[in-house]
Amino acid sequence: MTLDDFDKLKGKIPDTPGVYFFLDSNKNILYIGKATSLRGRVRSYFSRDLIDTRGPLLVDMLDKAQTVEWRETDSVLEALILEASLIKKHAPRYNTELKDDKSFNYVVITKEDFPRVLVVRGKDLALSATDEKSHIFGPFPQSAQLKEALLLIRKIFPYRDTCAPCVEKKTSCKPCFNRSIGLCPGVCTGEISKAEYRRTIRHITLLFQGKKKSLLTSLEREMSRAAREERFEDATKLRGQLFALKHIRDISLIKQDRVGAVRQMRIEAYDVAHLGGTAAVGVMTVVEDDVAEKSEYKKFRIRSAKAGDDVGALREILSRRLEHTEWQFPKLIVVDGGTAQIHAAEKVLREVGITVPIVGVVKDEHHRPREIRGDKKLATEYERSIILANAEAHRFAIGYHRKQLRARGVQ
Repeated sequence: MTLDDFDKLKGKIPDTPGVYFFLDSNKNILYIGKATSLRGRVRSYFSRDLIDTRGPLLVDMLDKAQTVEWRETDSVLEALILEASLIKKHAPRYNTELKDDKSFNYVVITKEDFPRVLVVRGKDLALSATDEKSHIFGPFPQSAQLKEALLLIRKIFPYRDTCAPCVEKKTSCKPCFNRSIGLCPGVCTGEISKAEYRRTIRHITLLFQGKKKSLLTSLEREMSRAAREERFEDATKLRGQLFALKHIRDISLIKQDRVGAVRQMRIEAYDVAHLGGTAAVGVMTVVEDDVAEKSEYKKFRIRSAKAGDDVGALREILSRRLEHTEWQFPKLIVVDGGTAQIHAAEKVLREVGITVPIVGVVKDEHHRPREIRGDKKLATEYERSIILANAEAHRFAIGYHRKQLRARGVQ
C-alpha cells in the first residue's frame, strides 16, 4: 500500500477515534491498531522516516497491505478496549511479531466473593493458575495506556485490586489508600455488600466486553428502580456514572495516543554487570516519552566477550539486539560509559548500515550521572528520559546478575 492509495481513501477515513485494519489482497487482517484520529494515524504510516520510527517489519507489512478498513468508536477508551478484543480474535501476524505476546498485558477479574481487577502480563497468566479467573480481557499492547484506561474506569466504577475484605482480616478494619481517595468502594472496610459490589463488577465486565449500550441500559434501569424506591443517594450515583460513560473524558489517553502517533520518542539503554568478569550479563531497557516500558526490557547472557571486557560485552549485546528486526527500532541509544562505549556502539551500527544517534552516561565515583556525552542537543532535550533509561538499565542488570550468581551458588 502506497501514499497514492492512502490519498484515494483519506477523504473517507474519519477524523475520529477508532480501530483500523490493514488487509492483504485476500482480505486477511495483517495488523490492527487504534487511534484518536483514524485519518491522522493511518497517514503516519506513509511518512518518510517510517523505517526509522517503526522498524522494517511494519514496512514489510505495508508492502503486503492492499487496503485499510476501520471502525469508529465514541472515545479513545473504547478504541483501546476494541483493539484488544480484535487482536485476541484475529491474532494478526504483524501485531504478534512486533511484540512478544508474553509481554502483552491482560485485565483479569478474579472469581471471588469480592472480585479483584488486576493487570497481569501474558507470561504470568499460566503461572497464576491457582487463582480462579472469572474473566480475562486483552491483550493490551501498550501498558501505559492500559494503566490510564483503568484509572479512568476506576473513577467511574471503584473496584478492589489488592485490599482484603474486612471479613478476611483478623485485625480492626482500616480503609486502604484507594478507599481514602475514592478508588475502592469500601471492600476493605465492609462498607459495600457482595450483591452491590457484584453489580459494579458486572458493569466493568460489560464495558470490557464492548457492550456499552447494554451497560447504559442496565444503569438506566437501576437508576429508575432506585428513584422509585426513594434511594436517592444511589440514584444520584448511578446518574453520575451514566453521565461519565456518555461523556468519557479520556484526555490523558488522547494525549498519549497523539504522542504515540506523532512523537513516540523511543530510547533504548544498555548496561553490563559481572563480578570480576564472572557471570557476565547485559540488558536492554526501553523508555518511551518519559515512561519506562518494562514489558519490553530484554536480558542477555554474555557468550563471546572476554571476562571483564565491558566494551566487548556491549558490542555483543547490541549485535544480538539488532538481529531482532521484529523489535521496534529506537530513535536514540544510551550506553553506560563515555567515548569508548559510544564508539563501540557506533561501529556495530555502521556494520549493519543503521544510523541511530548514541549518547553515553558518565558516572562519578558515587555512580551518579555526571555527564551525558554525544549529541548535545539530544542530551539536553531528552536528559530526563536518558537518565531514567540508564538508571533502569543499571538496576535491571544488577538484578539479573545477582540472579545468575544465586543460580551458581554464589552468595
